[in-house]
Amino acid sequence: MALDKNQAAQFAEVLGEALPYIQKFAGKTVVVKYGGNAMTEEALKQGFARDVVLLKQIGINPVVVHGGGPQIGNLLKRVGKETEFVNGMRVTDSETMDIVEMVLGGQVNKEIVNLINQHGGRAVGLTGKDGDLIRARKLSRPDEEASHGSEIIDLGHVGEVESVDASVVEMLDKSDFIPVIAPIGVGADGLSYNINADLVAGKVAEVLQAEKLLLLTNTAGVLDKEEKLLTGLKAADVEALIADGTIYGGMLPKIHCALDAVKAGVRTAHIVDGRVPHAVMLELFTDAGVGTLIKG
Repeated sequence: MALDKNQAAQFAEVLGEALPYIQKFAGKTVVVKYGGNAMTEEALKQGFARDVVLLKQIGINPVVVHGGGPQIGNLLKRVGKETEFVNGMRVTDSETMDIVEMVLGGQVNKEIVNLINQHGGRAVGLTGKDGDLIRARKLSRPDEEASHGSEIIDLGHVGEVESVDASVVEMLDKSDFIPVIAPIGVGADGLSYNINADLVAGKVAEVLQAEKLLLLTNTAGVLDKEEKLLTGLKAADVEALIADGTIYGGMLPKIHCALDAVKAGVRTAHIVDGRVPHAVMLELFTDAGVGTLIKG
C-alpha cells in the first residue's frame, strides 16, 4: 500500500534524523543487554532481531548479552526444584547450575541466534566458556538482614566477572558475525558460574571500549519523583538522585553498571525501555530516544 503525502513526509523526516547518527556510529561497537519483555513477547523479539541485523548491515558492530531469569525459573518449577533468593540473587547449587547452563547456553541463546539469522544476520552463540571469554570468581554477599551485614552468605555457583578476553568477540565482529553471549563464566577452579547479565554486558562494553552500552529493561528509564523521564545524566547527577532517594531498589544495580562502564571508557550508557517496539533503533537514531542516557 502506497504512503500518503503526510506519511511519506514523516518517513523521510525520520530517515533524515537518523542519518547523522548512522554516520557517527559506523564502525563502532554497541553492546546490548537483552532481557525483560523484549525477550519474551513475540512481536518485540522479532523487532529486536531485525534491529540487530540492520545495525550490522549499516556498519555498526552489535554485541548481544542476554539474560534468562524467567526461563530458568520456569524450568526449575517444571522439574520440581525449589528456588531460593537471597537479597534478590538466586542461590545456585550444582543441580540448579546445570539447569542454568541448559537454559542460558542452550535454549535461550540458540533461540536468539536463530531469530537473528532468520532475519538475514549471521549470529554466533557463545557462553563465557567459549574461547575462555569470561573468567569468573565466586560471589559472596553479606546478609543485609544480619546484624551489621557481617554474615557472609554462600550463593553457590553465582559469580562476578574477573576478566573478559575480547579477542573472540573482535574476531567475530571482523568476520561480519554478530556475537550473542550467555552470561556464564568459568572460574580458576574450573566450575561454571552464573553472572548477572547487566554486569557481563557492562564488562564486555568496557573491554571492547564500546561506543554505547544499552541495557534493555521493563521500565521507561530513570524517572524523577513526578514520574518524568530523566536523561543526559552525569555521574554527579546520578549520585545526587541516589542520595535523595529518587533512584532506589532494582534500578540501583543497573545505574551502577552504567556508571562503571562510562567511567571505564564507554562513551555513553543507556537504560532503555525494552517494552517499546524497536527500542534499540529509537534510542540510537532519534533525538528524543526512549530511555535514560548516562554520560561521563
